[in-house]
Amino acid sequence: MAVPPDLKATLNLPQSDFPMKANLPQTEPRRLAAWEQEGIYKQIRGARRDAPSWVLHDGPPYANGEIHLGHALNKCLKDFVVKSKTMAGFNSPYVPGWDCHGLPIEIKVDEKLGRKKLEMPAIAVRRACREYAQKYLDLQRTQFKRLGVFGRWEAPYSTMTPEYESKIIETLFRFLEKGFVYKGLKPVLWCMHDRTALAEAEIEYEMHTSPSVYVRYRVTSPPEAIDTRLAGKQVSTIIWTTTPWTLPASLAVAFHPDFEYIALEQDGEVYIVAEPLASATRTACGLEKAHEITRFPGSRMDRVTFAHPFLERTVLGVLATYVTTDQGTGAVHTAPAHGVDDFATGARYGLSQLCDVDDGGHLRNGLPEYDGLFVFKANEPIIELLAKRGALMGRQDIFHSYPHCWRCHRPVIFRATEQWFINMETPMDSSNFRQRALEEIGRVKWDPEWGQERITNMVSSRPDWCISRQRIWGVPIAVFLCTGCRRPLNNPAVNQRIVDLFAKEGADAWYVREAADILPAGAVCPSCGAGDFAKEMDILDVWFESGASQAAVLGMEPDLPWPADLYLEGGDQHRGWFQSSLLCAVGTRDAAPYRMAATCGWTLDEQGRAMSKSLGNGVDPVDIAQRLGAEIVRLWVASVDFREDVAASENLMQRVSETYRKLRNTFRFLLMNLNGFAPETHAVSWEQMPPLDRYMLVRTRELTEKILGWYEDFEFHRIYHALNEFAVAELSAFYVDAVKDRIYTFAPQDPARRSAQTVLWMIAEALVRLVAPLLSFTAEEIWQYMPEKSGRLPSVHLELFPKPESLAPAVDQEFMSDWAALLLVRNEALKSLEEARKAKLIGKALDAKLVLEVPAALEALLDRYRPGLKELLNVSQVEVKSGTASQVIATTLPAEGTKCERCWNYSVHVGEDRRWPTVCERCAPVLEQIGFPPEEGSA
Repeated sequence: MAVPPDLKATLNLPQSDFPMKANLPQTEPRRLAAWEQEGIYKQIRGARRDAPSWVLHDGPPYANGEIHLGHALNKCLKDFVVKSKTMAGFNSPYVPGWDCHGLPIEIKVDEKLGRKKLEMPAIAVRRACREYAQKYLDLQRTQFKRLGVFGRWEAPYSTMTPEYESKIIETLFRFLEKGFVYKGLKPVLWCMHDRTALAEAEIEYEMHTSPSVYVRYRVTSPPEAIDTRLAGKQVSTIIWTTTPWTLPASLAVAFHPDFEYIALEQDGEVYIVAEPLASATRTACGLEKAHEITRFPGSRMDRVTFAHPFLERTVLGVLATYVTTDQGTGAVHTAPAHGVDDFATGARYGLSQLCDVDDGGHLRNGLPEYDGLFVFKANEPIIELLAKRGALMGRQDIFHSYPHCWRCHRPVIFRATEQWFINMETPMDSSNFRQRALEEIGRVKWDPEWGQERITNMVSSRPDWCISRQRIWGVPIAVFLCTGCRRPLNNPAVNQRIVDLFAKEGADAWYVREAADILPAGAVCPSCGAGDFAKEMDILDVWFESGASQAAVLGMEPDLPWPADLYLEGGDQHRGWFQSSLLCAVGTRDAAPYRMAATCGWTLDEQGRAMSKSLGNGVDPVDIAQRLGAEIVRLWVASVDFREDVAASENLMQRVSETYRKLRNTFRFLLMNLNGFAPETHAVSWEQMPPLDRYMLVRTRELTEKILGWYEDFEFHRIYHALNEFAVAELSAFYVDAVKDRIYTFAPQDPARRSAQTVLWMIAEALVRLVAPLLSFTAEEIWQYMPEKSGRLPSVHLELFPKPESLAPAVDQEFMSDWAALLLVRNEALKSLEEARKAKLIGKALDAKLVLEVPAALEALLDRYRPGLKELLNVSQVEVKSGTASQVIATTLPAEGTKCERCWNYSVHVGEDRRWPTVCERCAPVLEQIGFPPEEGSA
């Protein structure tokens, strides 16, 4: 039965202009425009000017292409952190940055320019690269702002600005002046396609097919010197390699001094291999019939000589502890130009370190069979040559993990070239550079904790840092080399001239000015006295550039102190930006540049696969923002534990959209029921509130305490789930369901109604602040519809988080114990009501009378809370009886009396006030209070 029209007008029905439909794709751009016009970020900075600092330093994304979901995850997380710290009372600026130099951009420009590039001066190529980088910096900036990320977007940092480039070169000079930097010939990872050295952080491992071969090396020195039982015999060793193309560079065979080696004889030939690998070698090389004739330690192989399998060259037996018995033969072919361990062993034994592979990966100075061939194409001709010379003992192809260039995704090689390095063993006070970096790692908080072990292992085992690249687009290693002795000019005064020049004109100055224009008059080499210098034209590793961001951004302004409180990036940055920043800071300032480093996982599809264009499983955050709203992207980010790999799909985004709808409707209900509520006039004090209202505020205080703690720990996914559960279970299904009768049917000024409104207002005030870092657009929209209050700031983002104590006093354990018991009673009552509903005994809960048989102890409790029981259980009548059972027994009966046409409660007193014969004893005084006219003909 519907409420008669006239009576319906007497109800306090919910009302608000806050729209039910969000229309995020349309409203968010308008909100962004308003924030831009109002200067919201500058307002926040002004509001927190005198607050304690808390700085998240932004790791620069690469200015190459549109943003992807990983970018959105990263930037939204940082926005959550910065906004939550701001609302926690900190001065927390956010200066976004971009990495604008390096190979990926230069490759794209190469593709665009084609052969034209060969005719262009370096400065013109650099100009084209700069334009390309700026184009995508601007595009990404627009896309990040669309996601509602606040920051100093009008003045970000960029690695290609003169100011930043001067800080990069200044950082290099600090290393140089302290003796960290040297130029030397060493094997480095080399990309043949891009013709440049690579750092470990620029390597990815992908699957690759390699030919593995077993090759005989004949002993040419007296075999009896190894073991007397080998006297007069034809003796060889067998090496195993997956890089036959390196055999022309083979100068030695390495043996482990402590391993046991055995001599196997078959058909008059003797073969020396490590004992643990003898069985596998027999099988691979067709030596099943070979028998052991002796065994001896590997140390006996030191300086034994061998004949190269196809060159007129003597190969030396050497000792090395890096030889393993994991695979192969225990005899390792050694090419000093093509391996870090090989190079070190070659240096110990005085072997040549020259490299006969050119920049493009072609073999030079070799036999006609392979000379001029690309390294991998040389494998088969060399294997055929081995077979022709009788040195091939066995072969098979293997499919294995192999290092590839991070940008062109082609296999790389080790190649000895002259490069610039930072020495990891450089002395520092009583320690060295590597050890100091490890000590600083231990002082940093790592989240997750395994990050500490990961970066520790990487720094512990990393080689010297190769900081030079053979490209154009980057900051040059602006060092002058003496044309006489080739030594670098390391003069602090000259270095400072270059820093000042770069700050004024940018790194382009190195390409347009002659050495004489930069050097002071009369400059001479301190080593040989010569006065002629050439400019070094290699550029710096882009990881060195981004690692210098802590010097370029932090400590330069009062709001941006050094070190940062937080670095937050992907898990691959333990070998990338986390590490390069750490090394740059420890080398120049002897301390880590961050107090905490947090990492986020990879974005995957629902099947756990990496997102890729070929699979068509990518989720475009820009597309989601255009169709569903940026708020859905933000809420998805909040919903996942970012420390793990995270799943995303269209389906998951739609689910998040549904969660958003529920949260929005919760706020809408709160606002609708605050119609006509003026906090400064109508708010009810804690002491005047009914127990249910006080309980709800205690629950809100508990939620607030948890959320503030989760913000502190960056547990955004816990906030997401807690807010969702609170909105659905605590508010909608419990409190709102209980008090809507009070709100709708009591007189507008009734203290009990105002109490419920006070609770809803306090909850709304708390929740809108608590969700603001996550749902920035929606929180701002809600803020505009909140009841007016003096001192209210124009934006929720200027406010502080709610203080838990402002919601409710410290928790009274006895009070909460009472409510734990009351809720158990409610659960039993709800079960009984549901059973009665299914049995068609009642329709709605208000059609019911509940009879509760309870133990004596519980009866006393229910007696204390008797005035609110009917409301708590949402029924028309409640009767409490003493029961003999140890638990509550709830029985549902049809409610007694007649249904009130106004409030729908049943009562035996309906019609007692003859002015309104169809309403109950609660509603009649309300009608009188509001001046509702009696029915015609009533007495």
